[in-house]
Amino acid sequence: MTNAVAPSKSNKNNLFVDISGSRKAKDKIAQIIIYLSIIIALAPLVWVLATVLFKGLPVMLNADWWMFDMTGQPNSMPGGGMVHAIIGTITQVFVTSLISVPIGVFTAVYLVEYANGNFLGRITTFMVDILSGVPSIVAALFVYAMWVTTLGFDRSGFAVALALVLLMVPIIVRNTEEMLRIVPMDLREASFALGVPKWKTILKIVLPTALSGIVTGIMLAVARVMGESAPVLILVGSTPAINWDVFEGNQNSLPLFMLQMYRAGNNPYVLERIWGAALTLVILVAALMIGARIVSKRFSVKV
Repeated sequence: MTNAVAPSKSNKNNLFVDISGSRKAKDKIAQIIIYLSIIIALAPLVWVLATVLFKGLPVMLNADWWMFDMTGQPNSMPGGGMVHAIIGTITQVFVTSLISVPIGVFTAVYLVEYANGNFLGRITTFMVDILSGVPSIVAALFVYAMWVTTLGFDRSGFAVALALVLLMVPIIVRNTEEMLRIVPMDLREASFALGVPKWKTILKIVLPTALSGIVTGIMLAVARVMGESAPVLILVGSTPAINWDVFEGNQNSLPLFMLQMYRAGNNPYVLERIWGAALTLVILVAALMIGARIVSKRFSVKV
């Protein structure tokens, strides 16, 4: 029986060098693949933002864009502004947020803190999952059938807000639920050990700790519904004038205005307004996101 020959010191060093070189090569290949994936993912976004900025900025630099509406202004002629569409978008999204944020946050609190897998919790989770996949056109048609056809109310900005609520609530619920689940259980237990009631623990400890993520999720939901075109196309009529009342009368918005301009024909002034409205919408969303970041950093609790 022959004895196994132990590898020499030089062979060990060569083996380690080979393994190290192989791992370095694989690591470098993986880094290249990751960087390429990031570039491929960011390239369309950068291209879209650059195109919208390049084509929409000239018309936005005109002061009339922020001061006037389109009353009496022919689509084929230069001039007019976007105030009526900006006001319509802001008021509709504001009403939507007033309804959606409390419902979404309270539902998430119930699912995380109180449901414990009971029947109502399972049904709620199931319904939220269904609503998460509902197309905007389906939500708009549902509200039209219930609000306009069955109940007899007129088309208005409030009807648009009701359709947007169906799209916004599941996003808020899902995001808030995830943010509440990552709050350490030790914080809750420490509060309970001090004799603090559960509702006050949620209000004073859990929600402030998760505030940053909750606010970010709410802003993502707002950005998601702010650009929806199907509800405004079905549930409210277009108008060139300013209308602050979401409960009565036609009310324009940025998505509806872009659709209206698209139908108006192919001329330079129409295209300028379309790109300007798109850039205005992007700026509004960006302003909301920046404001949400500032608020969340200012008021969130650091753990």
